[in-house]
Amino acid sequence: MLIADAKTWAVSNPPPHYGGTFWVFLKLTTNDGISGYGEAYGVPFAPSKTCMLIEDVAERCAIGQSPFDIETIWRRMYSSGYAQHPELTMGGVMSAIEIACWDIVGKALDQPVYNLLGGQVSERLRSYTYLYPSVPSAGQRSVTEIHGDPEVAPRRAEHYIELGFTALGYDPVMPTGTFDPRQLSLASLDNAELVTKNMREAAGSACDLLIKTHGQMTTSSAIRLARRLEKFDPLWFEEPTPPENRDEMARVARSTSIPVATGERLVSKYEFADVLSKQAAAILQPALARVGGILEAKKIAGMAEAHYAQMAPHLYAGPIEAAANIQLATCSPNFLIQESIETFGGFYAEILKEPIEWQDGYIIPSARPGIGVELDESVADAHPCPDDDVFPPLDEHPFVHELEGR
Repeated sequence: MLIADAKTWAVSNPPPHYGGTFWVFLKLTTNDGISGYGEAYGVPFAPSKTCMLIEDVAERCAIGQSPFDIETIWRRMYSSGYAQHPELTMGGVMSAIEIACWDIVGKALDQPVYNLLGGQVSERLRSYTYLYPSVPSAGQRSVTEIHGDPEVAPRRAEHYIELGFTALGYDPVMPTGTFDPRQLSLASLDNAELVTKNMREAAGSACDLLIKTHGQMTTSSAIRLARRLEKFDPLWFEEPTPPENRDEMARVARSTSIPVATGERLVSKYEFADVLSKQAAAILQPALARVGGILEAKKIAGMAEAHYAQMAPHLYAGPIEAAANIQLATCSPNFLIQESIETFGGFYAEILKEPIEWQDGYIIPSARPGIGVELDESVADAHPCPDDDVFPPLDEHPFVHELEGR
């Protein structure tokens, strides 16, 4: 069995764009007709260019190879061009190809991937979602705005708790900017504290609160915010500082009782080893369509287990990455919680032949072979990405101090 063909899609995710404005998918097909699907997340290039990058690497490193040779294919991709260094672009490309190989291997052996990586540990996976507007449409408030609204955010929390969620994520200091990290103003700190206070009052003990910041803060500012929020007992403080300096994130971790979580912008076991050795985080959040794929994430989970750190795979991408995350979560004894896109409905379900199963706050892992889902290619074909914007957009100007009017 050899990989014989690669096909890519840049798919437009219709409004309200939960999980991103577009998704990049890959299908590898073997010479005996078995196909596997992969996804690339967060490649900092236009979607059409990302498809070309995937096709280039697949042609050089995967086509003509056995899909079972995942370690060999991975090392060839990682070392390509005399690189051997974690890098976001190649990380996404490698992940798409690696996930597709695992999907083929599982189908060839008639087993879900988690059975090939140690077997099923969890029969259901606790999940959480972001807060989203109630009826997103033109003129409605954005996700960024509701997260910082001390009246709207707790009302949306109550809605998701009624659906069955036992954990909710929100970023009370949005937006994120090109010139971050920044020192938050007293006004921003006051508002984040009020939002979290109201969220805790709405949730009581029925729901964990996940402070999902995005590296907006300097170390000192993150510590100031953490000290204000500790009394509300969040489950974690996510990416309080940018991912490029793990020493500074470790300073935050040492300064607060809130567990620090990080990982969505990291690539490979090597960057996560640095996080663990510096004790910069207690909860690891690899994005499997960026970190290097399923096996790479399993290696990270093994390192984390030895450090008593837990796994909470990141998801703000399409359903192929979600399916890969679920495979890892299912076979990892140190799994904590899985990010979901609400309850995986809407276009998330439409683009799959069978949707991801979600019940009462939990994901039910599929027993189907491979990664457990099949892309509906007719739907993918019908939603081509119409532009070449890079997601997500950031504020491109320095933030004026809020006490000065912004």
